[in-house]
Amino acid sequence: SRDCNSMEKRIRHEGVVESVGPHAVKVRIMQTSACAACQTASFCHASESKEKMVDVFTSSASSFEKGDSVVVWATAAVASRALLWAFAIPFVLMVTVLIVLMETVGHEGIAAVASLLSLLPYYGVLYLLRHRMRRQLTFGIEKH
Repeated sequence: SRDCNSMEKRIRHEGVVESVGPHAVKVRIMQTSACAACQTASFCHASESKEKMVDVFTSSASSFEKGDSVVVWATAAVASRALLWAFAIPFVLMVTVLIVLMETVGHEGIAAVASLLSLLPYYGVLYLLRHRMRRQLTFGIEKH
């Protein structure tokens, strides 16, 4: 189940191990009715569908087996960092480009297209830095 307990400051999902690699566990997490009550549900991709696959990178991957019932969790700080990188920074970038170009060029169409295109290099950089970011956006895993 999903737990948004402020005492623990963790976002948790129950799941089932789908596969195990040398350094990662692939987990299928299921949405539960508790997602609707969670304050972060509107930002969480797990609340959008019934089932998601999550890769959990861990040095203890070999202690899990396919079919194990597990709990995957992330701290509230990790969730906030992910929201910042995925939504807040791109939004600020788009609005900034839009305003600057509206003031300098004065053409709404050009400003709008350029503000959307400004996301391409941003998400390109995120993609190139994905391995470094993976270390900062970590999930924990424990047997259920």
